[in-house]
Amino acid sequence: MVERINKSELYDHFARLNQQTQDLVANMKLLQEEVNAVLEENAELSIENEHLQQLVSQQAAKEAATAAGGESGKLTPSRENLKKLYQRGFHVCNEYFGKRLDEGESCTFCLDTIYGDHSAGAPKGGGR
Repeated sequence: MVERINKSELYDHFARLNQQTQDLVANMKLLQEEVNAVLEENAELSIENEHLQQLVSQQAAKEAATAAGGESGKLTPSRENLKKLYQRGFHVCNEYFGKRLDEGESCTFCLDTIYGDHSAGAPKGGGR
């Protein structure tokens, strides 16, 4: 024989199941909000980490340049080019620009052009 389930028991069972489903949905929403918060924080931290790595790399490059004599880290790209020309044996100063340096010769004007303090606040072209 088939047992008959009492209608009130069936209704109570259905009500409990419905409540459990609603609780599960509520828990899923909370879990989803927490996951979203963690993912957002992770994205922010990843960006901050990249910025910090760039700063560390820049600082390491500055320290390496200082340890190597400090010249290459302080020179602009245009001054680096002048330095390379000078090391190949050519004058880079205004007075003798493009002329060949004699073997073992150094030029104070060239060195001033390459390494001199020509910052934005300093007067340009004066004092030679």
